[in-house]
Amino acid sequence: MTSAISFQSVSKLYSVKQGGERRDFKALDAVSFDIAQGEFFGLLGPNGAGKTTLISILAGLNRASGGRVLVHGHDVQADYGNARRHLGVVPQELVFDPFFSVREALRFQSGYFGIANNDDWIDELLDNLGLADKANNNMRQLSGGMKRRVLVGLALVHKPPVIVLDEPTAGVDVELRQTLWQFIAKLNQQGHTVLLTTHYLEEAEALCTRLAMLKRGQIVALASTSELLHEASSNVLRFKLDGALPPSLAQRARVTGRIVQIAASSAEEIELVLAQTRQAGLRPEDVEIRKADLEDVFLQVMSGSAASMPGSAFGDERKQGGTP
Repeated sequence: MTSAISFQSVSKLYSVKQGGERRDFKALDAVSFDIAQGEFFGLLGPNGAGKTTLISILAGLNRASGGRVLVHGHDVQADYGNARRHLGVVPQELVFDPFFSVREALRFQSGYFGIANNDDWIDELLDNLGLADKANNNMRQLSGGMKRRVLVGLALVHKPPVIVLDEPTAGVDVELRQTLWQFIAKLNQQGHTVLLTTHYLEEAEALCTRLAMLKRGQIVALASTSELLHEASSNVLRFKLDGALPPSLAQRARVTGRIVQIAASSAEEIELVLAQTRQAGLRPEDVEIRKADLEDVFLQVMSGSAASMPGSAFGDERKQGGTP
């Protein structure tokens, strides 16, 4: 079966100036993986990992230095028209035409794809995205969250089989997130392929069936979400603390305000952490033990501490793969 998206040894070089000399910077380094039709796939990585560069190449907004990208078998460079018809992209940036109303913007977008009399689908988009009461408002009158809803509508107006969401919920309210994910989940259940990039890892864990993690332009993890979670540390000790942790614990802890989280694989290790905290004259509060989540996995992979873990999900940064 044809993959929905196929990245084949995709590389991207930029020429940058350093110390008066121009040098090549490799934003992507032979990235290869496939996304099956109907998958809800997550692409994760820190800022600067290469996610947006990869999405830009997929959307035809940037040209790869090497390799190729296919959308439903159509090369995004050699067969751009057909590739673009199969693709709907929601960008990070709020890009809009200030002279149109919401409905007019969606009608014009339909026209770009040669679709006439598209009002029934436009009405459905407006209703599902909570924009029905804003249909005749000028785009300049909308809040940032409402503008982002319109961007989703613009990406979906031609009913693409592949939907790409590049940080779609960045800086938006809870209501929009819930509305958006309910609608996207419904489209995915109807057979649409979804590629999501996000820094909200709880979203990726809840929505994505398979994940790839990028680091410095290379794939460092590629597996199902359940496999990644299974191969991570089994437990995380979480507690609140007033004061600084001892250096021996601070270097392995994730600290957010008063909340401390430390991976612990056994009851003995948990007790040792608590004992060392008490010996430092500190009093842990609200102590609890939970299973590792995707954020724990992500931090392990990015720090390199997952490289020695058993199994196929982690390991050599050059190890990449396709659909299972």
